[in-house]
Amino acid sequence: MTPAADMALLDRLRRDARRDGIVKLVVGAVVPRPDGRVLLLHRRSDDFLGGLWELPSGGVEGTEDLLVALHREVTEETGLRITGDATYLGHFDYRSKSGKPTRQLNFTAHAEGNTVTLTEHDDFLWAGPDEHGRTSAQTQAILAIWRNDHGG
Repeated sequence: MTPAADMALLDRLRRDARRDGIVKLVVGAVVPRPDGRVLLLHRRSDDFLGGLWELPSGGVEGTEDLLVALHREVTEETGLRITGDATYLGHFDYRSKSGKPTRQLNFTAHAEGNTVTLTEHDDFLWAGPDEHGRTSAQTQAILAIWRNDHGG
């Protein structure tokens, strides 16, 4: 995608979310390694959706640029720094802990290194396709899109 196409897409994603009654936006990252494994994080048992394996993800702050939020959230949750372009994969909707209609916009995001430093989760896994079933059905669908796009 060219930067102009990225901006148009990001604007459309925000517009579509507003149109659909979405109140909160979250960005999620499929962070792959060269061997095709992707990073999954495990939510603490005492957290909202505790025990769930998920993609690195987090809330977009106000009018924050979606890709800026993606970079920030991946770094905050994992200590990894995204490099290169992020590619949009798709979204899913859910209700937040406070009951707000929420949309998670998911992107492929390559990162430097693979030393993960957790701040909000209690475990992580570089997961192969046989381990993607540990995630929610919505996340599994995003991972399937990623695998189809990347020949996995």
